[in-house]
Amino acid sequence: MTQLNNDYRKYLNPSIISKLNSLELRARLVVEGFMVGLHKSPYHGFSVEFTEHRSYQQGDAIKDIDWKAYGKTEKFYIKQYEEETNLKSYILLDTSRSMQYASEGNVPKLEYASTLVAALCYLMVKQQDAVGLTLYSDKINKYFPPKTSRAYLQELLKQLTGISASDKTNTASCLNSIAEKIKRRGLVIIVSDFFDDVNSILSALKHFRYQKNEVIVFQILDPLERNFAFGNDAIFKDLETEDELTTQPYQIQKAYIQAMAEFINKIKTECLNSNIEYSLIETSTPFDKALFRYIQKRSRLY
Repeated sequence: MTQLNNDYRKYLNPSIISKLNSLELRARLVVEGFMVGLHKSPYHGFSVEFTEHRSYQQGDAIKDIDWKAYGKTEKFYIKQYEEETNLKSYILLDTSRSMQYASEGNVPKLEYASTLVAALCYLMVKQQDAVGLTLYSDKINKYFPPKTSRAYLQELLKQLTGISASDKTNTASCLNSIAEKIKRRGLVIIVSDFFDDVNSILSALKHFRYQKNEVIVFQILDPLERNFAFGNDAIFKDLETEDELTTQPYQIQKAYIQAMAEFINKIKTECLNSNIEYSLIETSTPFDKALFRYIQKRSRLY
């Protein structure tokens, strides 16, 4: 544990953690590194254990105050009962062909996303929350409803192990289908690059909100997909249609960057307007950024 305390940052580094063959080991080390980091900058004073607490509110019984928590934070918390803390989470992972892209020195988007999803599943089961998993491309390929057992966690990790990107994208249709499957409201987490018709995607995201679900969106992009910092002549190939274009990147870089910024900003703005948590994650970003966004959301739900 001392070694982990000293080296916790490296277990959150995508390029380092990707060298491990076992997805379960990746998930465990990412979560353990994250939990160590919660007690250090920039998350000082925030702890996973307080996801089982809520802030004291006027009218709460004094006897229910957790004085141990007060001693650590100098804030009043009420310990929640099990039926208050258990949460159903639905994680939706895009496995379409565009997710296989990786620039030099970075892991493929799907590998980054599957490691993140595995870590989220591991963390949720550790918190005794129910977690389910959907794998989709142009159709729903796998659907596992939320459950809490460690044996079920093993099944989810098995499905995520060695996953490959294939088929075209039909994000909106898949999201709408999953929304119809959710009978009890919970937390919906979508992990995708969202390279599809943006208006249809946004309409589908709002579908979850109409049903009173809480929603977190993680848009996963490779750094080069944002800055377009390619070299001289290059051949660009659409991974889903296989269409090719030969051009000089500097000629279209400015227009591309502007179009990409508008694309990202539209998703972000519409999400925020619909009370949907949005987070842009590059594949070079340590995993704690996404995990902390989840913990923040989790702590606010009750």
